Amino acid sequence: MLNALYRYAQRENLALPPGYIKKTIKAYLVFSEDGKFVGLELPTPQIAVPCPDIGSLANSKDKSNVIVEKKSIVVPAQPNVKSAFFYQAMREGGAVEPHMALCAAAMQDEHNLADIGAELTRAKIKDSDRVSFKVGDVSLLESARTKEWWSAYRGVLLAKDTDAPRVPCLITGELTEPMATVPKTTGLRSVGGHSSGDALICFDKSAFCSYGLEKSANAPVSEQAYASVKAALDALIARAPTLAGMKFVHWYDQPVPPKDDPVELMGMPAFAIEEPEEDDEPEDTAVSTQMEEQSALQQADKLVHSVSTGEHVPKFTNTYYILMLSGVNGRVMIRRYLRGSYEELQSNVERWQQELTLVNSFGTGVMKQFKLFPALIRLMKYQKSDQKIWERMDKELSGVTPAVLTAIMTGAPLPDTVAARALAYIRSKMLGQDDERSEVPVPDDMACQWLKVWLTRRKPRTEEEILMPYYSENHPSSAYHCGALMAVYGAIQRKAMPDVNAGVIQRYYAAASQTPALVLGQLSRLSNYHLAKIENQRWLHWYQDMLSQISVAMGTVIPVTLDLEGQSYFALGYRQMWAQIQAEQRSRNAEYKDKQQGNDETHTEDDGEKEQ
Repeated sequence: MLNALYRYAQRENLALPPGYIKKTIKAYLVFSEDGKFVGLELPTPQIAVPCPDIGSLANSKDKSNVIVEKKSIVVPAQPNVKSAFFYQAMREGGAVEPHMALCAAAMQDEHNLADIGAELTRAKIKDSDRVSFKVGDVSLLESARTKEWWSAYRGVLLAKDTDAPRVPCLITGELTEPMATVPKTTGLRSVGGHSSGDALICFDKSAFCSYGLEKSANAPVSEQAYASVKAALDALIARAPTLAGMKFVHWYDQPVPPKDDPVELMGMPAFAIEEPEEDDEPEDTAVSTQMEEQSALQQADKLVHSVSTGEHVPKFTNTYYILMLSGVNGRVMIRRYLRGSYEELQSNVERWQQELTLVNSFGTGVMKQFKLFPALIRLMKYQKSDQKIWERMDKELSGVTPAVLTAIMTGAPLPDTVAARALAYIRSKMLGQDDERSEVPVPDDMACQWLKVWLTRRKPRTEEEILMPYYSENHPSSAYHCGALMAVYGAIQRKAMPDVNAGVIQRYYAAASQTPALVLGQLSRLSNYHLAKIENQRWLHWYQDMLSQISVAMGTVIPVTLDLEGQSYFALGYRQMWAQIQAEQRSRNAEYKDKQQGNDETHTEDDGEKEQ
């Protein structure tokens, strides 16, 4: 994984020299060549630029970063140790870059400080905002002399024992003196990360160490190699979507020819790129200008996004990498790491979409393609109104979502908790509709899709056992036909008593889906009462025929209890039979109307002949 990130950074030219990190500068203090304050320059647009950084040393009480720092250090309300360190470094740098000494001296002038304070207040620059310096039109950061000084000064500041042993770098395999601590990864604040960043490699506890090694010796990495890894990870996280309390990071191994450029990406709520919070620093992702690089990135995005959009993606040979990340106690938590062929990934995505195929509740055709975000809601507790859906998803689905995404990308079975949660959602929603007069509750569309995929991938099945998009009389599961039988009972009651408040479905569905033998007998007796109320013989015979056909398909034994698999079959049998009933009723009603219309036209012609 680390080597793949390293190669990605090298290809995209994301790596910065050691000692630099990209930061956003909110304002430049501009001085003239004679040290007079000229005014503020507010960068537009505000993008992250490479800045000197001393790493974890900046967290100490007596040190700070140089040239670029927070307003509270550059323009302190009261003198402090960090501010003194900052300007002492600036004065030392003046020996190499005179403009550094000029800016340090200008910041001691009372008139300059008064004007600077007024301008910063007028521009609403906060104490936490970073500021830097310009002399004329040239930033101190752009000076080659500044970079030369910083390289030497940093070496003194971070002086190490030259006799330290050199070991193979975990990233490149080259001999190196390992870093004691690695820079923190940014961008995980919205998923539990710390505002200052999170450590990807951390051995601050003895429990994390092995073979008697201490700290960084457990995972030795060179400073330059890890700088590339950090740059790649920061850039990928910056564009990664957030889903159920984690960042879904993905990238590709090799570019593809321009001829394979995909059509414009279609967005979806679950994978929308989040806007950074007010205090967050947007990262420059350094988008490649090469056409083949852009094509590969879009192709990788499109294949992952096609899980929800269902659009066709042309196959190409490549390697994908997927990381599911969150932050915990200042550390990067890798929830899942997937790597494989994009051809296999595409095959798995196509299989996923095929397995989701299910007739819609009206029986007019199959449902639209699965949308991941609303579908994940079906794995949470049902609520009629929910103003904090994102917070609930982070709490309730943080454990199951990585397993679900892994199953989609690899073709693996879905965890059993998916079926249990989908069934709980179905029962809660159907019971919650008991105040809707004349409406027979139908199991939720997307919840049934979850059940269908879970059942399909549960174990190898014969051709007869495979769940079709529509109701199948030949399916061997008696639980499946028990659900279909209950759908017919609901339809019969609705035809006989259209104004009933709470019908047999609201009253008995939950019990019938778990103990069908105890409930279906009672529903059969109620159904005889309802059938007697149907005066239209055409409809009466049709319902009776349906009951007979399902009874034959169900067999001679009704299950006493149903396990998770049986309950899932019950829900799908009900759902597919209800769709078949709706389609058949519309067809019969249309035939009846056409016949009546034909009779009316015949009567009109006969009347005209009589008049003549």
